[in-house]
Amino acid sequence: MRTYPYPIKTSPDTRSPARYLLWLGSLQLPSLIGGIVCGSIWLLAQATMPLVLGQTIDRGILGKDWGALLAGAAVMLVLGLVQAIFAVLRHRIAVSNWLQAAYRSVQVIGHKITRTGDALPSAISTGELINTAASDAVRIGQIYDLTARLSGAVLSYLLVSVLIWNISWQLGLIVLIGVPVCCALLLFIIRPLQARQREQREMAGKMTAVGADTVAGLRVLRGIGGEHIFVARYRSRSQETRFSGNKVARSVATLDGTQLVVTGAFAVLFTWLGANLAVSGEISVGELVSLYGFSVFLVTPVRILAEMVSAVIRAFVGARKVVAVLSTDPAYADQGSTPPPSGAAPLRDTASGAVIQPGRLTAVVSSDPAASTKLAERLGRFDDAELAEHPVYWAETDLRRIPVASIRERIVFSEADPQLFSGSLRELLDPRGRASDESVLAALEDAGALDVLDGLDEGLDHQVTERGRGFSGGQRQRLALCRALLSNAETLLLAEPTSAVDAHTEARIAARLRAARSGRTTLVTTASPLLLGVMDEVLFLVDGRLAARGTHRELLSVPEYRTVVIRGE
Repeated sequence: MRTYPYPIKTSPDTRSPARYLLWLGSLQLPSLIGGIVCGSIWLLAQATMPLVLGQTIDRGILGKDWGALLAGAAVMLVLGLVQAIFAVLRHRIAVSNWLQAAYRSVQVIGHKITRTGDALPSAISTGELINTAASDAVRIGQIYDLTARLSGAVLSYLLVSVLIWNISWQLGLIVLIGVPVCCALLLFIIRPLQARQREQREMAGKMTAVGADTVAGLRVLRGIGGEHIFVARYRSRSQETRFSGNKVARSVATLDGTQLVVTGAFAVLFTWLGANLAVSGEISVGELVSLYGFSVFLVTPVRILAEMVSAVIRAFVGARKVVAVLSTDPAYADQGSTPPPSGAAPLRDTASGAVIQPGRLTAVVSSDPAASTKLAERLGRFDDAELAEHPVYWAETDLRRIPVASIRERIVFSEADPQLFSGSLRELLDPRGRASDESVLAALEDAGALDVLDGLDEGLDHQVTERGRGFSGGQRQRLALCRALLSNAETLLLAEPTSAVDAHTEARIAARLRAARSGRTTLVTTASPLLLGVMDEVLFLVDGRLAARGTHRELLSVPEYRTVVIRGE
């Protein structure tokens, strides 16, 4: 049993969709070559059968030569066996080529998503990303499935042309000219199909984006009775996508119908001309049968070529989307080589003027909660563009000069809307598997989440559903806080960690936070008096700049601060 995807040893070529497809094919050259060889033998054996049949009729039946008849039957049997064996091999290799290309595309997209940060979702919607990984990658893989059949179709077409030329040069000339003309006629339908498929792909992406937004905010929408608005939007997008899909279906149906008409008319003309040659005595009965078999076979190369062109169109549309994802510049570049401070050191944000002292509990309060969260994100280095004009210093070192891995190891950021992943609750809370069950239980108590565990029959072995949808908003927030506490990070940045919990639970969390983070640096963005009351220092921002600092009690004398805190309460 082989596992997919295979390792990727070179970086994707994102200069154009064509270069990306060539790069993808270069990673599976052995299997592509194997598919081409098997596909060529498969169709060449099929193309040779009408010739053998015709010669067997002339020599064995009309010539009454039983030896020639038996020999012809044996050759037909061998050709049938060769065709069957290599058809199976070609199909197996073709599916392998398809899966390799599709899974490699999914793999590079996944790597890009994990390494790009906030730059990717801000440039490309969630729905587009889902469609690119789930749909476009599969469409890209189809062209590598068809390479084996296409190569065999071209070789068998050339072989049949030579064989027909040996029977009648006039019919051979018709084949050499007529088949390319039939293929060219199909281009008049393929061009509109390409445009309609691109339009349908864009519509599907927009529909998926609306669906993802609706699902993500479903709980809030139901709370305010606004789900019908988003449902109406999704219904509208869905109808637009359906109508666009109908246009694509009409083009595909027209292409298939035209293909049958064109190839059928060519086969009828070819057979009629061959019959006239047989009546006039220019060719034998066996040669006429061979020509009829060749005319039937020539439908196959035309059909394969039309299928390949359609697949290439879809693949280019998909590759263009993949290249757009892979070409998105990351929010930060991991090019730093300066080591971080050897011990605990202050973090200084030049944009706001805030300084986070090591080993202390520090809160950030702002009339605009987004400004507080932005400060925490800058301290965690998630967007180098923001740090270009106003850098953040760790001790005396610019944060951008320090390797990202070193920053992530010692500075942990827990966002306001945390993500929970599927798996056991133990794995969710302690992804690295470093903590004992006793430590996990202690962290759950510090995060005020023991009641969440009490409601689960399997305890820490409970299987968490996707994005933790089996938990309420407050439960998810407390589990995320527990996960952050279990990281034992030297510096922990918590963005609104208790915004979704009730006052009693928040009081328990506030009472235990100091002991849980004793001796380590902790920054909390909040406007809750319960949390502010246990902080060593509170930083108050006005318009994103530090306006005052002190304890919560000291800052209550500042009218603007008191207004924000009372509103938070």
